[in-house]
Amino acid sequence: MPAPAGAQAGAPQSTRAHVPDVPGVALWQQLGAVAAALQDIMAGRSGTAVLAAVAPEMRPGVQALLYQVLRALGRAQALRSQLAARRPPPPVDALLCTALALGWQEGASPYAPHTLLHQAVEAAKHHPATRAHAGFLNACLRRFLRERAALVAATDADPLARWNHPPWWVQRLQKDHPQHWQQILQANNAAAPMALRINKQKCTLTQYQQALQAINIEADAVTESALLLRHPVPVHKLPGFEAGLVSVQDAGAQLAAPLLLQGLDLAQSQLQPQLQSLRVLDACAAPGGKTAHLLELAPPGAPLQVTALEVDAARSERIHANLQRLGLHAQVLVADAARPQDWWPQHCAGLPFDAILLDAPCTASGIVRRHPDVRWLRRASDIDQLAAQQRRLLDALWPLLRPGGRLLYCTCSVFRAEGEDQAQMFLARHKDARRLPAPGHLLPSGPDNPQSGLDELPYDHDGFFYALFHKTPA
Repeated sequence: MPAPAGAQAGAPQSTRAHVPDVPGVALWQQLGAVAAALQDIMAGRSGTAVLAAVAPEMRPGVQALLYQVLRALGRAQALRSQLAARRPPPPVDALLCTALALGWQEGASPYAPHTLLHQAVEAAKHHPATRAHAGFLNACLRRFLRERAALVAATDADPLARWNHPPWWVQRLQKDHPQHWQQILQANNAAAPMALRINKQKCTLTQYQQALQAINIEADAVTESALLLRHPVPVHKLPGFEAGLVSVQDAGAQLAAPLLLQGLDLAQSQLQPQLQSLRVLDACAAPGGKTAHLLELAPPGAPLQVTALEVDAARSERIHANLQRLGLHAQVLVADAARPQDWWPQHCAGLPFDAILLDAPCTASGIVRRHPDVRWLRRASDIDQLAAQQRRLLDALWPLLRPGGRLLYCTCSVFRAEGEDQAQMFLARHKDARRLPAPGHLLPSGPDNPQSGLDELPYDHDGFFYALFHKTPA
C-alpha cells in the first residue's frame, strides 16, 4: 500500500527515555519502582500488569525508565557478570541491572552518571530487601564508573549484550530471516512511533492533520487513513479522541480490515437476501481495534454484521469500551473461537460468515518495540505451543466460512512457524482453500531504517504476518 505523495516515514525515535517530572517523587523512588517492576517481569509477570500496579502519578516516569532498561537489559546483565563473581539476590540484581542499563551508554542516560549511582544506592537503603546490600551496590557502581569503557568493551562480543535479546531469539531470527535478522533486532531496541487511524466515517485525514497542526502536533500521512506522530502525546491531547475521530493503532495493523474486505462484493452477498448485511467474524478480537476498523470501513448501503469473539471476559470489556467511544456496534461474545459448538449455533444461528478475521494468539515477536518485556518473558518452547493453538483455531473456523468467502490469518509475529509455515500447512490440509495476494511477513522498521526496505511498505510499522485465503465453492 503506497504512501500518499509527499508522505514521510516519521522521525527517528530516540533510545533515551523522556522521564516526566513528578512533583514530590525523588529519583531514588522511581528507580526503586523500576527495579521492583523489572524483578516481577523476570519472574514471569507481563509489563502491562506490572505497570498497572504502579501508583498513577508515578506510572509515566516508571514506564519510560523501565522500557529503556528492558531495551538494554542484556548489556546490563553482561556487565553485572563482569562486576560480581556471583549473581546477587533478585531484588539487588534488579536494582543493579536497572542502574547499569540506564548508565552503560554515554549520552543515552537521562541522568548524570554520579546522580544515577547515588540515587540507586539511596533506593537500596530505603528497601528492606536491599538495605543490607547497599554497600555492595555502591562498590559495583563506583567500579563501573571508573572502568566503564573497558567493561563495556569486554562485553561487546557477548551476543546477549550486543543484541539485548535472549540467545534463542537471535538464533531463531538468523534461521527465519538470514538476510534481515540484524535489522529486526536493531529495530526492536528502539521505541516505536505513535500511529493513528482516522475514522473516515467522521472526518478526513486532511481535516484531522489540520486539527493537529492547530495545536502544534506534527504528524505525517503514510496511508489514506494513517498518521505517524513525530512525537507521542497522551491520548487525551488528541483532538476529538473521546468523540471517536481517531484511534491509536500501528500502521501495519491497519492493513487487516481493508485486506479482509477488499474484493468482497458487499452489495451482492451470497447470503440469504433477507439478511441484508455482510456477516463478518473477528476472532480473538480484544482490544477491538480491528473490529472497529472493519465497521468504520463499511460502505453506505452494505452494513456489516460483525461478531467479535474474546475468550477473556476482562479483555472483552475493552472491546465494548472502544466501540462505545467510536459510536459503533458489534455482537461481542466471551467465547473460545476454537470451540464454535459453544457459541455459533446459539449466537450466530449457525449461519456461515462471509469473512473471518483471525488475529491469532502469538509470541508478539513483531511488537517488541512497543512491549520490550516480551523478549524476556517468552521461552523458545512457546513458539511450538502457540503454533499448535493457531492451527486449531484455523481448522475450527474454516468450516464456518461460506464458499466464496475469505479468511484473513494474521499474527503480530516475525517467526516463520507462526506465519509462512503456518499458512503453507493450512493450504496442505484444506484443498478448498486458495491463497490470495497479501503482504506475508512484514518486518519491523526502526530509527535507522524508517523506510525499512524489508518489505514493500515505505513507512514505519511493527512486525506482522498476513495470509488471505479464499474458500472455493464445492
